[in-house]
Amino acid sequence: MNRRTFLMAGVAASVASCGRSGWVETTPVIDSPGMREGHALRDARALPPPSGTMSTDVAILGAGAAGLSCAWQLARAGHRDFIVLSGPEFGGNAAGGQFGDLGYPKGAHYLPLPSMESTHLRDMLADLGVIESGAFAERPLFDERVVVHALDERLMIGGQWQDGLLPTIGVGHDELAEQARFFAYTDSLRTLHGSDNRKVFCIPVAESSRDPRWTSLDRLSFKQWLVSERYTAPTLHWYLDYCCRDDFGAGYDRVSAWAGLHYFAARNGHAANAEDGATLTWPDGLHRMVDKLCKSIDARRATQGWSVPGFAVRVDERAGGVEALCARMDATGQMTTFVLKARRMVCAMPLFVASRVVTGLTAAGFDPARDLAPRAPWLVSNFLMDGMPREAQGVALAWDNVVYRGPGLGYVVSTHQVIRVAPPQRSVFSAYQALSTRSPEETRRWLVAAQPDALREQAAIDLFPAYGRDLWRHASALEITVRGHAMATPDVGFLNRPGIQALRDADGPLRFAHSDLSGMSLFEEASYWGIRAANGVI
Repeated sequence: MNRRTFLMAGVAASVASCGRSGWVETTPVIDSPGMREGHALRDARALPPPSGTMSTDVAILGAGAAGLSCAWQLARAGHRDFIVLSGPEFGGNAAGGQFGDLGYPKGAHYLPLPSMESTHLRDMLADLGVIESGAFAERPLFDERVVVHALDERLMIGGQWQDGLLPTIGVGHDELAEQARFFAYTDSLRTLHGSDNRKVFCIPVAESSRDPRWTSLDRLSFKQWLVSERYTAPTLHWYLDYCCRDDFGAGYDRVSAWAGLHYFAARNGHAANAEDGATLTWPDGLHRMVDKLCKSIDARRATQGWSVPGFAVRVDERAGGVEALCARMDATGQMTTFVLKARRMVCAMPLFVASRVVTGLTAAGFDPARDLAPRAPWLVSNFLMDGMPREAQGVALAWDNVVYRGPGLGYVVSTHQVIRVAPPQRSVFSAYQALSTRSPEETRRWLVAAQPDALREQAAIDLFPAYGRDLWRHASALEITVRGHAMATPDVGFLNRPGIQALRDADGPLRFAHSDLSGMSLFEEASYWGIRAANGVI
């Protein structure tokens, strides 16, 4: 595939000319977590015989948000005999990194205020000190340091920055009225209940109403639904497509209408010390939640060593429990193996991995060809900024910064939460991209073959229109995290995959815990399934 197909022609031409201007583009460090291990598993690479056996009461396969939430709940319940197999990347999509004293996210970077139905998350946030009081009240008190303060979002449109991401500059009265009509409708859905007396749109997804009047929306794409409801405003269509790409990794023409409306209607949290619609974040994004969970587990377990390096390559139920053949891969690609035995095991791996690892899934009702959701490839690119580049006119630098009709998803500023008299001299700009212009398979082939300079151009696809060559005058380091299978997309029909329901209901020695069970790659969903699995095995 021609890498230029991923770039706007004008941006590509501008970037290509930079090397002749007397300033140097940063050489990126490329991180592709899990790619070597995943490809070895995919290609059925021959494994050496096991070098030993480990035994435990409960084994958790995977150390992403679901696996760590499961371990946290076990430790909180007083359970001590458990092991977490760390997988290829500890923290998964909530991983983070450091440029010296500056942390940055390598995956997800924020949490919405939890709604009343997200009791599991409120409980967790209170235990970890993020909620300071009133965890189950309508308006809890949150740690002021993690509530995003103004200016939280801005959009570059017409050569200037405006406050907020919904386009308003140069937008006519009719379009603004249509925008207002859409949001009035989604606001009305926030408290709506179905015929089964459940909220129509809820986090966690599993608690949402199954009223056919509403679940039938899953048979349409979000774009089809908008057209059928006579929404035609180009600015509204752009914004809703952006939201789908940002949360689901695919455009609104591929995302289920139910999921598109859920994005707006299910998020209904409030706070005593923040405006409605606020978000929670840290400089290193949700990696801070990983760190907090680990410290809580350490304190309750009283001993460390609960996390074991390695990843599962085969999982089998045996008499009296579950057995996993596990592997470790060193820096040279050499692998060693060991056996992990447990009375109960929690599979906290993505389902596309579990489908290759866990034997007997088909017999349990899960058919990968039918039940696996498409997975979106992502880039998360972290630019270390020494000094700040010149800003275009309009509002000041915000926490989240997006370019109207840009092919990326904008960038967040790691030091935004640090209150200072003057702007910081050093910061990290974290640029996000769901590579959705081609099929996921084509994009993954491109990512495997792409050279560092192509990935650098891709990483700068939103920052360069905002700053031009001034970007490279200040970007002194760049780390690009390549996630070829970053997240499941809630495509049309995702609510009605029977194999997903079968894994949700599994209650034997092997249980499942991953956001894939909800069809949405959200921390709230992953933690729900992790806690639910822990409660099931205790």
